[in-house]
Amino acid sequence: MHDYLLFTDASVNNSSNNGVGGFLMIEAERLIGINAGSLKHLNESIVLQRFKETSSTKLELQTLLWALTEINPYICDREYQLTVYTDSQNIISLPNRRTRIEANDYLSRTNKRLNNQVLYQRFYAAIDSHPFTLIKVKGHQSQKSKTSVDIVFSLVDKATRLAQRNDTKCDLS
Repeated sequence: MHDYLLFTDASVNNSSNNGVGGFLMIEAERLIGINAGSLKHLNESIVLQRFKETSSTKLELQTLLWALTEINPYICDREYQLTVYTDSQNIISLPNRRTRIEANDYLSRTNKRLNNQVLYQRFYAAIDSHPFTLIKVKGHQSQKSKTSVDIVFSLVDKATRLAQRNDTKCDLS
């Protein structure tokens, strides 16, 4: 059994509705003994992609679904446990909201179709086909209170924000 950790984050420009999503997948044992040299290597392994016509909530979900698609060929033929780290409260809450969302046929309390219906359906299909654990990460903590998970997550956070600002290191899709 292999344990993998997937860190995802996103940064959106609210005035243009464009953003950058990023992810980093590592084997769990690489988290032990993180140092400056391993951080540089991890930083170089972050994968980024630009998304258009999005919002912060939508972009976080788009990024996770894109990351799961990208890593699927790598892990699909192996026994694995996948843990996803995100700072998105929407993503963290989706499994607990599933019964109500599906029972209401993806309609809001005012009978309007949920904005991210298709993404929610894709999320639920992904978790059904290859179950994973979701862990909420607190964003933007002081350096001295960061765990190794927080340190790695902050690399993805910084990479997405920098790419969003500089419009670099991204596939334009």
